[in-house]
Amino acid sequence: MKIGNVDIKGYASLAPMAGVADRAMREICEKYGAAYAVGELTSAKALTLGDKKSTMFLERGNLKVFANQLFGGEPQTMAEAAKIAESFGPDFIDLNMGCPAPKVANNGGGSSLLRDPVLVGKIVRAVKDAAKVPVTVKIRIGWDKDSINAVEIAKIIEASGADAITVHGRTRAQMYAPPVDIASIKAVKDAVSIPVIANGDVVDGISAKKMYEETGCDFVMVGRGAMGMPWVFDKINAYMERGEILPDPPLEKRLEIMMEQLHLMEKYKSQRTVLLESRKHVAWYLKGVRNAAKLRRLCGEIDSLSDIEIICEKALESGEDI
Repeated sequence: MKIGNVDIKGYASLAPMAGVADRAMREICEKYGAAYAVGELTSAKALTLGDKKSTMFLERGNLKVFANQLFGGEPQTMAEAAKIAESFGPDFIDLNMGCPAPKVANNGGGSSLLRDPVLVGKIVRAVKDAAKVPVTVKIRIGWDKDSINAVEIAKIIEASGADAITVHGRTRAQMYAPPVDIASIKAVKDAVSIPVIANGDVVDGISAKKMYEETGCDFVMVGRGAMGMPWVFDKINAYMERGEILPDPPLEKRLEIMMEQLHLMEKYKSQRTVLLESRKHVAWYLKGVRNAAKLRRLCGEIDSLSDIEIICEKALESGEDI
């Protein structure tokens, strides 16, 4: 796939997940096969006001292919933020028009833009005119089941100059619960000529190939399927390239990868932040372990590295589900 002048090799990318897909997770996912990663959701308004925390989201690290993601509802602010983001050296800039979180959607950003197609076009055009790198847009298929307008929005996005579009196959109202709407993703692919990246319910090689075949998409994006399972990208690559179904790594190796991710977090964040955020990451890595529910409760009490070591020991003693 080609996004503007950027060649993307592989089959799947890591989705931008606020509070989850941080720099450490992005790097570990690339190591295990992700073709590219999109940074955490970044407020355009905060960037233009000089917020230091927001600029941290723009750091690409050593990633081979990386995009910054911006959200906001004002064309000029988004354009100014794009110029700031561009100074951090991303390969392209992604505009979020699909986030369902109330704090984003209720303030004129994210999925709320799906209800204002004209504004969508103005924002994309403003950013495209301001940026020197390619511009992509991430959307959902509509605000709710009565207003599915992904095709209309996608055509506007293409006409406004975007280089690619990512479609999460659910409405804003659906959040993450029901299966993705394959037909709506396919309809977008059929309606535009720019690359279409399909997002939602891709968790392994089989589901990735199904998404490719049933939608005709140019690429797939993995979000929750990578939480506690960064090797999902290796599994997708193996199946797409050779039809090989790779097993998950054994438990000991999975915990080793988990610690590798946590040590990366220590390079970029304070120890207190790492310990707090490790609670969710460790819990995700425990999927498939016997007595996982009990161990996940212990994760909520992590307050030191020794707590994590104890959980790992208990996990290895419990073994894997058969």
